[in-house]
Amino acid sequence: MTTLTPYLLFDGKCQQAMEFYKSCFGGELTATKVKDSTAKDFMPTVQQEKIVNARLRNGKLEISASDWLRPDRTPIRGNTVCLYLSGGTFEELKTLFERLSEGAEVTDPLKEQFFGTYGALNDKFGVRWMVQTDKKS
Repeated sequence: MTTLTPYLLFDGKCQQAMEFYKSCFGGELTATKVKDSTAKDFMPTVQQEKIVNARLRNGKLEISASDWLRPDRTPIRGNTVCLYLSGGTFEELKTLFERLSEGAEVTDPLKEQFFGTYGALNDKFGVRWMVQTDKKS
């Protein structure tokens, strides 16, 4: 089943922010540092202590987040919050990505990565979307 989750990007303060949100909403928080993930071999030393994936869950409330891990791009207001479509089959997410791509700026074409299939775009209304599944094409 495909899920829609708000996804927040922080400039080195993901752990702090997510602990704050946990104090507000309660629930279970999981957070993985780059050095403890499959991303470690693909990231420079300076990124190893940053959070690659955090998730806060409390019933139907869910927030996903990470630290900003794109040194080639600058975090600015508007590109640090996005809608995250995840799970589901590759075909489901591919169809959604293609529909959202109409008139969009595709920043990361949908393709297989070391962590699964991923793509990102800014739709024609300026809304940022990330699409990811563990399923391969």
